Amino acid sequence: MDEKKPSVNDYVVIKAKQDGVNVIGLTRGTDTRFHHSEKLDKGEVMIAQFTEHTSAIKVRGEALIKTSYGDIESEARNNHTDK
Repeated sequence: MDEKKPSVNDYVVIKAKQDGVNVIGLTRGTDTRFHHSEKLDKGEVMIAQFTEHTSAIKVRGEALIKTSYGDIESEARNNHTDK
């Protein structure tokens, strides 16, 4: 079985399913920090790449995220609590 290994050159495609989706790049190294942020509106697509500086990408809001490992959908944040 061929097992895919993560690569520093892996890409992710993020398609916003609502206005105001935040895409945040996080740094590599001993201290993880935010280094870049983008806001996408519904229907907008961003293609991002992991690099020697970017070790993680955080998506906040409702979006479709496509990777070489598969697809996943992020969910909109619920601002109220159920009792």
